[in-house]
Amino acid sequence: MPAPYEASLEYAQSLDQVDILYAFRERFLFPQHEGQDARYFCGNSLGLQPKSAGYLMGLELEDWAKYGVEGHFKARNPWFSYHHIFTERLSKIVGAAAHEVVAMNTLTVNLHLLMISFYRPTQERYKIIMEAGAFPSDMYAVETQVRMHGFEPDDAIIEVAPRDGEYLVRDEDILQAISEGGSSLALVMFGGVNYYTGQVFDMKKITDAAHRVGAFAGFDLAHAVGNIPLQLHD
Repeated sequence: MPAPYEASLEYAQSLDQVDILYAFRERFLFPQHEGQDARYFCGNSLGLQPKSAGYLMGLELEDWAKYGVEGHFKARNPWFSYHHIFTERLSKIVGAAAHEVVAMNTLTVNLHLLMISFYRPTQERYKIIMEAGAFPSDMYAVETQVRMHGFEPDDAIIEVAPRDGEYLVRDEDILQAISEGGSSLALVMFGGVNYYTGQVFDMKKITDAAHRVGAFAGFDLAHAVGNIPLQLHD
């Protein structure tokens, strides 16, 4: 068992030694800093390259060279059906059934597709609540959707921020903002995990609160998948 918490390199290393996933470290390439592996804290922006990536990408390039457009159907991993190939594994890490998951597009495109379906504002119910300092894709997509429907972001978007001197958003402040939004609230849009602070949001509480006032709840889980247990089917 590791010693009681302390802010030291030695303590962090002791946690690594008892981490059941520690062996996975050997599967990745680390940038070098002064002749040693860098301590990499930017995985939220771009993950480390797996050692197998070059080989696997090479196989795809070989199939591209060999088959051209026919690679969609004849490649070792046919490109046309990639969304089916990834479905089973994706479903396990998000806690959903395979038929409930699809691999498609980019994050911002998917956010727009979701909001086109679920953000249907009226003159009375048009506001969106989100966390202050959300991932930029969330901010851009929400602002674009608001403007597309003829509203001004300063009026339509409510950002819930940490209190003065604090770094995390309190659950009670989120729930209070939803309650106060009431009948003017169309959508609550949060990240499952804030990309910058690492704060895990209580998605069930947020969803229940949104539904109580008649609003939809949506979550960008780009930084939650693989970081926290998810049970999307539930």
